Amino acid sequence: MATVPNLMRQLQQLVALPSVSATDPKLDMGNLAVVELLAAWLETLGFKAEILPLPGQPHKANLIATLSAGGPGDGGLVLAGHTDTVPYDEGRWQSDPFQLRERDGRLYGLGTADMKGFFPLAIEAAKTFLDKPRRQPLIILATADEETSMAGARALVKAGRPRARYAVVGEPTGLKPVHMHKGITMQAVQITGRSGHSSNPALGASALEAMHKAIGALLALRAEWQDSYQNPGFAVPVPTMNLGCIHGGDNPNRICGSAELQFDLRPLPGMALADLCGELERRLQDSVSEEQVQLECRALFDGTEAFEQDRHSELVQTAEKLTGHRAESVAFATEAPYFKRMGMDTIVLGPGDIDQAHQPDEYLGQERIEPMVDILRGLIAKFCL
Repeated sequence: MATVPNLMRQLQQLVALPSVSATDPKLDMGNLAVVELLAAWLETLGFKAEILPLPGQPHKANLIATLSAGGPGDGGLVLAGHTDTVPYDEGRWQSDPFQLRERDGRLYGLGTADMKGFFPLAIEAAKTFLDKPRRQPLIILATADEETSMAGARALVKAGRPRARYAVVGEPTGLKPVHMHKGITMQAVQITGRSGHSSNPALGASALEAMHKAIGALLALRAEWQDSYQNPGFAVPVPTMNLGCIHGGDNPNRICGSAELQFDLRPLPGMALADLCGELERRLQDSVSEEQVQLECRALFDGTEAFEQDRHSELVQTAEKLTGHRAESVAFATEAPYFKRMGMDTIVLGPGDIDQAHQPDEYLGQERIEPMVDILRGLIAKFCL
């Protein structure tokens, strides 16, 4: 590909701009510099670029860049990606995570696979169509905070933008189209009892003993859901619940006055998070109703629904033809359900591998670049010309 050097320069510049999003405020950064750089590149190609800061977070923003159609097209194709990365393990990288390095046919750097690497490829594909008549608009979309709160995607849903017919989310799928994935919610259960001297149980109310009952209720509910819901399209065909961490008490000879459990739930398509969380709350409260404790269940972040696109849709079938792979499922969550909520047929399809994401020495294989650009050109030709 003759223009690879320019593509490489763009990826180098994107990697060099730190844009970590994290639940820890000490690690959390903005992404404004990244979207401003993307906007500048796209404006020089004739796109109309709009930078939309997140409410109350002016250092974080979404970018909607539109290459308009020649006529009044009401469809259009969105090529979407997130501009933030996860934190990195300092000292575990063989090279600076913010400097793009080429070794053995691999491009190393934070975000190369997940997923800053998608943007130069999307731009490269778009260049083919700058001087061609287009029936429908092409939109390149860059979001904020996908790795933590999905705040960027939520803001787009609230604004009802962009408006398009089809969307491709360039998350790392190894050049294979993905038409469904599980959702995710993370919850905390806080039980407050009463501390006291352990020599006399009547002096207190053990939060840990109440938590034992709450955990039993959660495991029973997990078993019920796994009996009731299965989808053979997933490698793990049932919804999962992981009890991730627990903290409580302060000394062996004191009755535990408080305890907290944190867990995640990954539902299948068709399992609405609001219904699941309501049932969780009821079961947990019932489990400790005879204990002298208080129980509070709270979401650690606003969950993301499961995603499913009809595999017989024109978008999925086109992606299967272009990639040579049948659409499949993944266990990780993406912004795809938010685009579905805005009325777009959506797939997840990108050049990276999820096994490289969130890891030291993250990389994108150079052999993936030209095939991905060709796939994107095919999608643009199908849905914009």
